[in-house]
Amino acid sequence: MKKTLMIGFAASVLTACGVESVEEESSESNGQNQRDTNDTDATETGENVVADSLNSPWAMQMHQDEWFITDRDGNLLMVQDGEVIDQTLNLSEEIVQQGESGLLGFVLHPDFESNQQAFLYHSYQDSEGIKNRVIQVVRNEDVWEEEAELLGNIPGAPTHNGGRLAVFEGELYVTTGDAEDPSLSQDVDSLAGKILKMTFDGSIPSAMPMEDSYVWSYGHRNPQGLAWLEDGTMYSSEHGQTALDEVNQIEPGNNYGWPDYEGDETSDDTEAPFIHSGDDTWAPSGLVAAGDQLYMAGLRGEAVYEVNVDEGEISSFIEGYGRIRDVLVKDNQLYFLTNNTDGRGNPDDTDDKLIEVELN
Repeated sequence: MKKTLMIGFAASVLTACGVESVEEESSESNGQNQRDTNDTDATETGENVVADSLNSPWAMQMHQDEWFITDRDGNLLMVQDGEVIDQTLNLSEEIVQQGESGLLGFVLHPDFESNQQAFLYHSYQDSEGIKNRVIQVVRNEDVWEEEAELLGNIPGAPTHNGGRLAVFEGELYVTTGDAEDPSLSQDVDSLAGKILKMTFDGSIPSAMPMEDSYVWSYGHRNPQGLAWLEDGTMYSSEHGQTALDEVNQIEPGNNYGWPDYEGDETSDDTEAPFIHSGDDTWAPSGLVAAGDQLYMAGLRGEAVYEVNVDEGEISSFIEGYGRIRDVLVKDNQLYFLTNNTDGRGNPDDTDDKLIEVELN
């Protein structure tokens, strides 16, 4: 059975995106196991709603005609043929949902077709407070069993948990936030404020920039997106403190400056962002590459952004759906998850949604 511990704090004032806002108290849905969705055109421009009535969705993966979606409250959902079907999670630790913590990252094993394995990133609680961990799960019909904890004791907090998982060239990458303690980002012995890399069994890969360490890069505040161009160039999207959100080009072992440097400020030992938002706020989350372009989810920016890597420019690509949490590209189709039910948006009666649009 799925175990989720919900901790409400309706009066708490959060500053995760550099703007003060009150996080709404979360509650677990008591709806039916199976919910109908609208598989119809969302607008006259050809955008299509794949699923709706989602609650604070965070990450998505696609396998053949199945979609798998996590939500922050601790639910794993499967969408198929216009239906949203609740999956059962059997985990060794309760999922803790407080503020921005909860069930976050999810990625399928490259051999999912044969081994039915996937990886999850979720928050839990021990005697020291909120922590995060990376686990491997295996699917048996609509039940997902934890097989192994790959990495635990990742510092956590109500905000700044990172949480994105991605696979590239047979290895697993993980983003972690500074867990509301900026000093941890510069501490290479801490797992907080980092991009981590590991093998599929949780081991430290042989070729790493630091000896006996999962750390691939450091000096991050709250990175929530990872993507690679066709030539292998790696990028990450990251929340700034007050505006100054970033897209970073990631190199192994490099220091991306937080909390000592933001925006154009840098030093001989730190990397400046590939591009940043200046006085604007994107509140970026998911990131995906398509050819030589990047597409990025914007929460506060309420858009899917297109990043022209060659020109170092960013522009709004899709607007009008409110907050956007995650993006995915497959077969020239762009998919994005709205995030209007996370306590900071203005949801309509059918939010949140998984939407499909054709790329030009």
